Amino acid sequence: MTTAERTPVLLDGVRTPFGKYLKGLSTLPSRELGAQALRALLERHEHLRRCDGVLLAQVLQGGQGQNPARQVAASAGVDPIVPALTLNNVCLGGMAAVADASRRVRLGEGTSYVVGGVDSMSRAPHVGYLRQGASMSGLNLIDSLSTDGLWCALVDESMGVLSERANAELDIDRHVQDDIALRSHERAAAARDAGRLAEEIVTVHVDGRTVEHDEGIRDTSRERLAALRPAFAEDGTITAGNSSQMTDGASIGAVTSAAAAERAGTRPLARIAGYAEVAGPDASLHLKPAVAVEQVLERAGVPLSAVALLEINEAFAGVVEASRRRLSVPLDIVNPNGGAIALGHPLGGTGFRLVLTLARELARRGERYGVASMCGGGGQGAAVLLENLN
Repeated sequence: MTTAERTPVLLDGVRTPFGKYLKGLSTLPSRELGAQALRALLERHEHLRRCDGVLLAQVLQGGQGQNPARQVAASAGVDPIVPALTLNNVCLGGMAAVADASRRVRLGEGTSYVVGGVDSMSRAPHVGYLRQGASMSGLNLIDSLSTDGLWCALVDESMGVLSERANAELDIDRHVQDDIALRSHERAAAARDAGRLAEEIVTVHVDGRTVEHDEGIRDTSRERLAALRPAFAEDGTITAGNSSQMTDGASIGAVTSAAAAERAGTRPLARIAGYAEVAGPDASLHLKPAVAVEQVLERAGVPLSAVALLEINEAFAGVVEASRRRLSVPLDIVNPNGGAIALGHPLGGTGFRLVLTLARELARRGERYGVASMCGGGGQGAAVLLENLN
């Protein structure tokens, strides 16, 4: 096989608008959110209906039926002979899909894969254990949104509490976090108004309405952010304003070989130049994106000084600040179009959104290298290195 046959590229990608928790997209199950995004992608690239595989992340899978990725593919019109795999390493799943597809291309197992992820946080079910019966006892239900999505199973506490402790240990104060939050909303609003977000968003149809824009972007101020109460500790620094929003949404794209992209007559968005996953030694989140960035750059032989743009998922503002400090990079190159504090964080739907947003911004600026990175529950992190081909 030629080098081009084993060189993975990001062919294209789209995402739904990200809807606020229990708001505009809340009546759509994850299957339909993912299917609407994938249908839009297939309209652009008909050949992907017969791709080599569909690799999609979903974190909140309880009660959703077998293999959600297969369900999304079937609903969107992918040929039923195409296999599908659902990934779940919590928030990292959308990036893991990109990595998995890239490895398959490099190994010559296939030449085109649908990748990405989806979650409806609004529709996460409450569940109960009834196998042994509930006779003579009350029935206590578990909120799967919390248990499966927002609660660290390793240390049995919320990721908010974990992150409050990390903020204190790393001396990241409330003012810094609120400043990052304000910057996120301002940058996201500017990107929306300039049409940059529209380049990656496809219209979603729900209950006879159309939704075209993200719902979480706020017109806020330092004063409004400063007035919010701490969310996880009485004297804490994390609030609803400086952490990611609970969200419904999907982001889906395609990883192919460079040769397959050429045969399809499509100029890819970027070359996938590397991927790294990291974990531990503890369950904290704050430094995991930075460690993953360091690892992927070392493997690729690319110096940090060559990286023009960074996407660091805004799970909490403190994560962005901690990783930025470790890497010694300015906020100017981080999340130039806003992040999850403004746009929202639909768990499995975020990882590919970061990669897609980065690829498009690299192309707009004509810069060569960028890295998308994020933390994940259980003390893990991931990063994807992209090289602009335009």
